[in-house]
Amino acid sequence: MSKDLEFETYLSISPAKLGIYLFDIKNQKNLYKEELIANENINYNRNDLLKNFLDDNIFKIEKLIGNFIENIILIIENENIFNLQIGIKKKNYSSSINKENLKSYLTEAKDLFKENYQNEKIMHIIINKYFIDGKNYHSINNNLECEQLGLEIQFISVSNSFINDLDKILENYQIKIIKYLDGNYIRN
Repeated sequence: MSKDLEFETYLSISPAKLGIYLFDIKNQKNLYKEELIANENINYNRNDLLKNFLDDNIFKIEKLIGNFIENIILIIENENIFNLQIGIKKKNYSSSINKENLKSYLTEAKDLFKENYQNEKIMHIIINKYFIDGKNYHSINNNLECEQLGLEIQFISVSNSFINDLDKILENYQIKIIKYLDGNYIRN
C-alpha cells in the first residue's frame, strides 16, 4: 500500500471553528487533531485565519507521516450548504426494479439538478423514500415487481464560488480537495 493511501487528511470548516485531522486507515487510528475556535464568524475569502491555520499545521502533519499531503477531504458546516429535495415518479416498463433502474433514475435526477443549479457542487445524493405502487418504503429489495416507482431524493450541495476560493488557498500547499462532505449530514 502506498503511503498516501494509508492516511486520510480532513479539513473541517464551520463559521466559528477550523479543524484539521489525520487518520491512519491501516490502523484505524487518529494521528493528528488540531482545532481553532474563532471569536467571530470566519470569512474564508478575505480572512488570513485559514491560511495561518494551514501554515501552522500542514508542515506538522507532513513531518509526522514523512510525506507531502496531496489530497484532503473537506468537511463544510455553514450557510453555503444548499439542501434540495425533489421527487420523481416513473412508470416501470420492465418486469422488476433492479439496481440498474435505480442508477438510471438517480442519473436523471442528478442531471436535472445540474441543469438547474449550475453554480452548485453536489456533495451528497440521498434517497429518503421509495414509493412503490403508491406505498411508502424506506428501502427496497432488488428485483421488486411494481408498476410505478417514485423516489424522494435529497441533494446537498455547496456553491462553486465557495469551493473555488478554498481551492485557491489549498493550491498554495499543492493540495487538492478530493471529497466534499456536509458536516451536519455526516454527524447525523
